[in-house]
Amino acid sequence: MLKIAYSEKYCHPLPEGHRFPMEKYNLLPEQLMYEGTVNSSNFFEPEALDREWILNTHHAEYFQKLENLSLSKSEIRRTGFPLSKALVEREIHIMHGSVQAALFALQYGVAMNIAGGTHHAFSDRGEGFCLLNDIAITANYLLEKKLAGQILVVDLDVHQGNGTAEIFRQESKVFTFSMHGAANYPMHKEKSDLDIGLPDGIDDATYLDILDTNLEPLMDQVVPDFIIFQSGVDVLASDKLGRLGLSIQGCKERDKRVLESAKRHRVPIMCCMGGGYSQKISQIIEAHANTYRLAQDIYF
Repeated sequence: MLKIAYSEKYCHPLPEGHRFPMEKYNLLPEQLMYEGTVNSSNFFEPEALDREWILNTHHAEYFQKLENLSLSKSEIRRTGFPLSKALVEREIHIMHGSVQAALFALQYGVAMNIAGGTHHAFSDRGEGFCLLNDIAITANYLLEKKLAGQILVVDLDVHQGNGTAEIFRQESKVFTFSMHGAANYPMHKEKSDLDIGLPDGIDDATYLDILDTNLEPLMDQVVPDFIIFQSGVDVLASDKLGRLGLSIQGCKERDKRVLESAKRHRVPIMCCMGGGYSQKISQIIEAHANTYRLAQDIYF
């Protein structure tokens, strides 16, 4: 069964006009159930992740600032979100959603988090709509619990996974692969184990050829026993922050290649949604929904 993390806490309200589309976290499960891709039994509600697992990845001083709502104005500005208790609670629930989804992936082969993909959070700070890093927390949880010995992070969001790269800079058991817009945020890139910077306006065929050239060799080189897939849909040509040129079909083909590779190699995969900022919310929902449709078709 495809298990999906979802909580009403994911839909924390933001000031009117904020460019982060929180409404997608409500609309996506509604769409998936309306069309019959999933039903209510596919969803589970994450709780607050135990503090020890957050501190296994993030510095205690930074997390205490989040808990106490004592970030400086510049630190708050860097995250892109107005800081509040509800926002921090939201983030902590997202962390548990990804950890629990990873445990379901070990059981069923694949599992999803409606939110997550918070790859801009560093060990000691937040950036770019990310306060805590669910990819890193999940990977460290699996390693600490000895549920995985070699993890591959496949980050195909349009923005480089700079926080994830920083956290795992010295960790050989986590291989970070980020394929992102070369000229996009963050302007200062961290060093992933494999970074592929893409030119503005890249089309479907060129993008997919680059992915094909790199993904299968990585599977053979890294030999992962778990994959974390950041499947941001801000690669779409319609995305306000993206600058790449993919169609919705091209984005779907991207996800199909990743999921089919994981299935073929019999490697469990946890998918977290990442970014998506198209002007029309329907385009964001359709692109994200394709990931779930594919997971059902390929695995179940």
